[in-house]
Amino acid sequence: MTASIVGWAHTPFGKFDAETVESLVVRVANEALTDAGISAADVDEILLGHFNAGFSPQDFTASLVLQADPQFRFKPATRVENACATGSAAVHQGIRAIQTGAKFVLVVGVEQMTRTPGPEIGRNLLKASYLPEDGDTPAGFAGVFGKIAQGYFQKYGDQSDALALIAAKNHKNGVANPYAQMRKDFGFEFCRAESDKNPFVAGPLKRTDCSLVSDGAAALVLTDSETAKTMGKAVNFRATAHAQDFLPMSKRDILQFEGCTVAWQRALEQAGAKLSDLSFVETHDCFTVAELIEYEAMGLTPRGQGARAILEGWTLKDGKLPINPSGGLKAKGHPIGATGVSMHVMSAMQLTGQAPEGMQLKNPELAGIFNMGGAAVANYVSLLEPAK
Repeated sequence: MTASIVGWAHTPFGKFDAETVESLVVRVANEALTDAGISAADVDEILLGHFNAGFSPQDFTASLVLQADPQFRFKPATRVENACATGSAAVHQGIRAIQTGAKFVLVVGVEQMTRTPGPEIGRNLLKASYLPEDGDTPAGFAGVFGKIAQGYFQKYGDQSDALALIAAKNHKNGVANPYAQMRKDFGFEFCRAESDKNPFVAGPLKRTDCSLVSDGAAALVLTDSETAKTMGKAVNFRATAHAQDFLPMSKRDILQFEGCTVAWQRALEQAGAKLSDLSFVETHDCFTVAELIEYEAMGLTPRGQGARAILEGWTLKDGKLPINPSGGLKAKGHPIGATGVSMHVMSAMQLTGQAPEGMQLKNPELAGIFNMGGAAVANYVSLLEPAK
């Protein structure tokens, strides 16, 4: 049985002092139900993607969704966590619920990070690395990816131009996304040059190479494909895949993102599709070097040649495979638990022709989503298409 997305909601991502995890959850839960044209009473199961790791004082947050409507009381509600892939983990669990007989499932992803002091943010994010090896990394998770970038540069040469082009592409795309935290076209020169406003953060990574600390939420309503035919709009899951890899980076070649490769291969095989069949991809650019390596891991270029994809314009909005037309995590922001759900919302908008003006691609038919937890540890791919 195929699962379908029939409603969604998305807050802007940013810094919101007046919001709480609860208020963000309640807002998107209600908006997603309204968008799908159903009531809380129709929902059979609730899944909440929320990483937390110390960002919010309130833990045990699955039941916060019940605050949105009294009719949610006594319905199954479960919190799902898989580091930065938490949102997609919740979506994939929601699909399983549909496949085992639920008619409507509500999936919510949320994070509130900006109220946490800077040093604590770094410590919280490092909890998604293998602490015996990486627990003392300076600059937190940026330091982990700084080491990956350094290793990549040593093996394949200086990729500073490619990283700056990826950052510039995603920031330019983000200008048209009203949900994005940073809607500013910085341009290649600013992203390429070290400056007071764009200092080095870790290894060869500058500030423009790193995704933003964010607050925000997104939600989806899922149903089976037969029910979806009776709804106002529908986007079908053509394939889903999840490949979990070792947590210690010492147990794998960290420059290869092998779990990413496996997840893409499984999803494309399940869909009976090739990479060239995709209209666009929303991929996990927590750091620009991650997007670069993901080009290779998904099979867009051979190993060590990821830079070609951006240098030759393949991944631009008008290229042969637009990547992150939403602006990605780089411009949109990265409220951890919400990110994977957001990727699915952005893709569903594109496939139904409902993306914001300037962001909408021309007649996209098949979307690819890659959401990653940790340094290529939790790897989730979804392939989406409009319901026929």
